[in-house]
Amino acid sequence: MRCHLFCGEKIVKQNKKKGKPVYKYQSVIYYWVGGLVKFDYHSAPEFLSPEFLTFDSSAMAFLRSVSKLRSRLGQQSSLRDSVRWLQTQTSSDLDLHSQLKELIPEQQERLKKLKAEHGKVQLGNITVDMVIGGMRGMTGLLWETSLLDPDEGIRFRGLSIPECQKVLPAAKPGGEPLPEGLLWLLLTGKVPSKEQVDALSSELRSRAKVPDYVFKAIDALPVGAHPMTQFTTGVMALQVKSEFSKAYDKGIPKSKYWEPTYEDSLSLIAQVPVVASYVYRRIYKDGKIIPVDDSLDYGANFAHLLGFDDHKMQELMRLYVTIHSDHEGGNVSAHTGHLVASALSDPYLSFAAALNGLAGPLHGLANQEVLLWIKSVVDECGENITTEQLKDYIWKTLNSGKVVPGFGHGVLRKTDPRYTCQREFALKHMPDDPLFQLVSKLYDVVPPILTELGKVKNPWPNVDAHSGVLLNHFGLTEARYFTVLFGVSRSIGIGSQLIWDRALGLPLERPKSVTMESLESYCKKAAS
Repeated sequence: MRCHLFCGEKIVKQNKKKGKPVYKYQSVIYYWVGGLVKFDYHSAPEFLSPEFLTFDSSAMAFLRSVSKLRSRLGQQSSLRDSVRWLQTQTSSDLDLHSQLKELIPEQQERLKKLKAEHGKVQLGNITVDMVIGGMRGMTGLLWETSLLDPDEGIRFRGLSIPECQKVLPAAKPGGEPLPEGLLWLLLTGKVPSKEQVDALSSELRSRAKVPDYVFKAIDALPVGAHPMTQFTTGVMALQVKSEFSKAYDKGIPKSKYWEPTYEDSLSLIAQVPVVASYVYRRIYKDGKIIPVDDSLDYGANFAHLLGFDDHKMQELMRLYVTIHSDHEGGNVSAHTGHLVASALSDPYLSFAAALNGLAGPLHGLANQEVLLWIKSVVDECGENITTEQLKDYIWKTLNSGKVVPGFGHGVLRKTDPRYTCQREFALKHMPDDPLFQLVSKLYDVVPPILTELGKVKNPWPNVDAHSGVLLNHFGLTEARYFTVLFGVSRSIGIGSQLIWDRALGLPLERPKSVTMESLESYCKKAAS
């Protein structure tokens, strides 16, 4: 028997409206046996009968067995504010591949129905500004694993970062979520049990073996080559063993594309910490490879492979990998991975391309720039910088034609929730760190200045404004390496979506381009 657990809103009769009962919502947990139900508060019909909530004896028995969990979740106000569904399963349901195999046919039919019934529905107007402005604000990509709201921030399969921190399994009570749990969530849309996360963690460790020729390919580069160059080279070398490439060459039905893609994606996710840590130790340490520790989870093992065994650093890496894993599909790295994979390039080739996009200063390289800029503030003004000195330095930066790194975002219009959870981590584990205190001052000083400048739509800090200071505190001080950490994290989001790209049979991406002359001609005709 499979049992499903839901955090939702109880429907309570209030009064009558136009002769019909009206119901409002109160926090409760729903239980359903035998199938998944998703109930959305924001789209629920106003008139709904309490008979909607019916339970058989098995469901009621399950309800009683988890009454303690209901009490705990009922006290969590952030989960009470919006309907989010969770799922727990029996311990025999530990295989992620079988989970996907069950889910895929349903989602294929869902997409087919969406296209048949609503394929001609317009999603908005395309303007010249969008065409020449980096396609900002243009809806044109299906990305199932996460959705970015300008005001709320990222939601992973409907769950915000604070919600993920509460419901995803952790290595210890009250700890940061395990990245394996987020991987399960992104792939299935279901919150896994601790047993499922442990099983997935074990599987990833078993897939983490990296052939010697990968290290030799990296060794062919100068030690001084940028860490992202070395990392991408290692990922390209991993491609030699691509299961998708082999299956495609032998001939495989399109309906089965997702299976070798799944194999490649999980192996890639498992292997990139090993490759990334080798790059780090080759450039900055003694070049020796630290073996994977079979007792550690994905995030803690990554810290261990880098050479950091402090428990707080392990917790930081769990948080870091989780919050950097996915940020919907329009950012450069995610879009690049999807675009290249749409040509049926395997996950290794697609992810390597994504990494090259991530390496750009306007994308993943920004976290490197933030720490270097913060250190330049300290070098010039000292650690005990006053608010007025900080304002002067910020204006000096802006007046020189540069930007204040770590502030602003292409979509977000409020403080990035990924910044907020990192700040909470710092307050808990390193409140007296001088650079953290400077970051806190920047939060108070920078937004008003950017608002006064009048050229910035979002003056608030993003994820990059904080991550470097946390890493620096625990000894990972080499800023040029930071984007590699970002890349390891992003493998989880991109890999998950690539599996769904193939499962849903998404086509080759081929948008239409135009010339300035054609735009001018079109606009003249439109004006006449």
